[in-house]
Amino acid sequence: MHPEPGETAPEPVFDPASDPGFADRHGVLSRGYGHRLDPDDPAKVQAMPIVLHIPKVDPPARSAVLEAAAAATVTLCFDPRVGVGPDGEPGPWREPFLAWNDARIRKVARRARGAHWRAAQDVDGVTVDHAGAQARAFVPCPVGELDPRISRLQIGGTDLPHDDPPPPADGVPVFWVQKDLEMTVGKAAAQVGHAAMLFAGALDVDTARAWAAEGFPCAVRDADDVTWRELLARVEAGTAVAVRDAGFTEVAPGSITVVAVPGTVSGRA
Repeated sequence: MHPEPGETAPEPVFDPASDPGFADRHGVLSRGYGHRLDPDDPAKVQAMPIVLHIPKVDPPARSAVLEAAAAATVTLCFDPRVGVGPDGEPGPWREPFLAWNDARIRKVARRARGAHWRAAQDVDGVTVDHAGAQARAFVPCPVGELDPRISRLQIGGTDLPHDDPPPPADGVPVFWVQKDLEMTVGKAAAQVGHAAMLFAGALDVDTARAWAAEGFPCAVRDADDVTWRELLARVEAGTAVAVRDAGFTEVAPGSITVVAVPGTVSGRA
């Protein structure tokens, strides 16, 4: 049964406090990624698709879309289906998830609206609705085997203007985007998704469990030059997590695109 227009199917609910497999899934993120080389065949390179719901009329705010993308990514990473069940059997998404996480954890964001967005809900993944925005993260797969309901969606061609959201709520992690890089909303979505994963992996398991119990709330904000310098200092001090891009699209290799911190920087928002 398809959801009605503008609606998405409910996702399975799990309780991080009582989920015996949560620590195992956190451990996958904590150990990092890039443990295996990319295959020689480009069609076999692993990637996580992310689809952003961007309707033509009354599109959501850019910051809300990016927050939804970040939350959807990390929610999929902790979904019980990527883990091991109480009986020791691997979940249905575990093998493709590990194949992806053990490589370069590439993400490709696309946009959808209308019937294409509704059709995407039938492809394995997790949708997050947040502040009028929706994003769906999908089970990773080789790029040459991408479901046609996703591969037909546009990667580029739609962007959203930078907005001026209110200050982040106290205690909510903030993913600061380097505004000077002028990334498209799709590129930025992939980068904040990466930030959410790195941030979760850097937390101890109990703190990650508490974040999961709250639904992975986060804030995405653009960093001005002053804030960015403060953030880089925190990265050097080991109190913030940086995303360094491989440089396949839009930005130069090694560029720091996003810095994740547990809260605001020097009281800024």
